[in-house]
Amino acid sequence: MKPTDLSYHLTKYLSAYLPGVQGLSSNTIASRRDAFALLLTFCKEIKGIPVEKVEIQTLNARLITDFLGWLENDRKCCASTRNQRLSSIKAFFKYLQTETPDYILQCQQVMSIPLKKCTNGNINYMTLDGIKALLDAIDISKRNGRRDLTLISVLYDSGARVQELADLTVGSIRLQKPETINLKGKGKKTRIVPIMEPTARLLQQYLIENDLVSASKRSQPLFFNRSGNKFSRAGIAYVLKKYISLAKEVHPNLLPDVVSVHSLRHSKAMHMLQAGVPLIYIRDFLGHEEISTTEVYAKCDGKMKREAFEGAYTETRSTALPIWHQDNNLLTWLKSLC
Repeated sequence: MKPTDLSYHLTKYLSAYLPGVQGLSSNTIASRRDAFALLLTFCKEIKGIPVEKVEIQTLNARLITDFLGWLENDRKCCASTRNQRLSSIKAFFKYLQTETPDYILQCQQVMSIPLKKCTNGNINYMTLDGIKALLDAIDISKRNGRRDLTLISVLYDSGARVQELADLTVGSIRLQKPETINLKGKGKKTRIVPIMEPTARLLQQYLIENDLVSASKRSQPLFFNRSGNKFSRAGIAYVLKKYISLAKEVHPNLLPDVVSVHSLRHSKAMHMLQAGVPLIYIRDFLGHEEISTTEVYAKCDGKMKREAFEGAYTETRSTALPIWHQDNNLLTWLKSLC
């Protein structure tokens, strides 16, 4: 079977250009790959085009638009997910127009497909009482429970993304004062964040219980499953979901309806903001590129905004009745106009 032009360029793009030229992380490359896996599935199942017959000219702007509609209507994807898939496709066609100038018009037509406007939803975060209820739901009489308590405590206290937590090794932890964790974030960038003393004590006990204190264990995953492999993002989400369900049974009003792993990161950011930590420090703590990304937390904190408005409010209305209100003749005349 003769390979198609799409198979040649897509393979080169995913396996050589993204990691070798752009230096993207494996997670970002996997996201780009997933977008094309869905697109090829759409071509096969909806358009009736076998994968081995899909060529570059097949993926015109009309087909891409139909694919985006399929994502929303059939797969029930939200607008942000649709936009993410479209951005991955656009990035490939931007690369393709320099590789195959013959298709430059088609590439630019695909690249001109607009992103869909998204409504900014509320940030899902938990109160401090909600965090306490979550941690209280963990049975620490069992070894797995003690591991899960440490995992969730580190996830909240460090404000780590789920992949950052999964990638932690024993050597990422510093338990001497000041206690810190070295996180590897997006774009292979690292940042060092402080952790509180209670979390550091949990980590110390966890390392001792799991025989991870020796120097030879520094490269091992900090949190691992029963097979000895590091936790996947799905595994961490499963652990959290289990205890969220248990916590809701006891305290149904303390936790929001939807809680994800990222909610703990949001919760930490909101609690830091409410404690008076400046946004610029929260930005560095979370590893955001721009302060505008961090400002979303300030916009969502209605309690802080109300307190700020009330603190800045100046009384402008006199408590004395206005003179016209004491003039009975004037009031009688005004009532006669109605």
